Amino acid sequence: MPFYRFDHAPDPVEKAGFSPEEVPRAITAIGADLVAGMGLKEMGVHFHRKAQLIFTLRGIVRCEADDGVWIVPPRCAVWIPGGMPHSAALSGAVEIYCLFVDPDAAPALPAGCCTVAVSPLLEQLLRHAAHMPVMYDEDGPDGRIATVLLDQLARAPVEQLNFPMPQDPRLRRIAAALMADPADRATIEAWGKRMAAAPRTLTRALTRETGLSFGRWRQQLHILIALQRLDQGAAVQSVAQELGYESAGAFVTMFRKALGKPPARYLAERRRQDGNGAD
Repeated sequence: MPFYRFDHAPDPVEKAGFSPEEVPRAITAIGADLVAGMGLKEMGVHFHRKAQLIFTLRGIVRCEADDGVWIVPPRCAVWIPGGMPHSAALSGAVEIYCLFVDPDAAPALPAGCCTVAVSPLLEQLLRHAAHMPVMYDEDGPDGRIATVLLDQLARAPVEQLNFPMPQDPRLRRIAAALMADPADRATIEAWGKRMAAAPRTLTRALTRETGLSFGRWRQQLHILIALQRLDQGAAVQSVAQELGYESAGAFVTMFRKALGKPPARYLAERRRQDGNGAD
């Protein structure tokens, strides 16, 4: 598929679209600012020779890769190694930056899909890279920016903020149902009846494939959805109801145990970082 530069590039080739795979540079960055109301944008399963970093400032981006669903939370990005099949869906008003990294340029970067925290400095480097010429001077200032960007990316903290997607077809059906209706509080016993499978069998398969209990697996999905909804301005009470919690207090308790801070404090710190990294 064609990619387009974030800025109004003077080069007609850039205006017409280009393939990051074909750019003989360590990095290639693009950006897009999609207005609300354009609906869901989906990119089917595909892969790149180069590794890819997907960073969002606004909106919802959901990727499926490496046997997991990655709902990109605020101030984070998803790292997808080169050659890994993945799909992506975007919705709402989305401001997104994608960085493509040549495999030979950063061998120390993660070999598996993961979520990385984006510091204000790394954000500014990504913004700058999205406006650099595609064929930037490797020995000039932009080349040095590319080197610093890769150094910062290699040092970015990794956060396990994904929803593991099992291979077992019964568990995949449960996962799809939970994503469609996250308020469903059915137990693993109830799901066993729905799937015509012994609860113990489902539990063993889930633990074997994800390392998580059913409750912790579902909680991980709730955390990701909550981070997106709260970042969009939804009230804690509203998010608690959307996720099927009996009260806002029960939801806050779950959130604090999972991330070490209550939602208000967690989001306030994220937004404070946002302000520090703004232009």
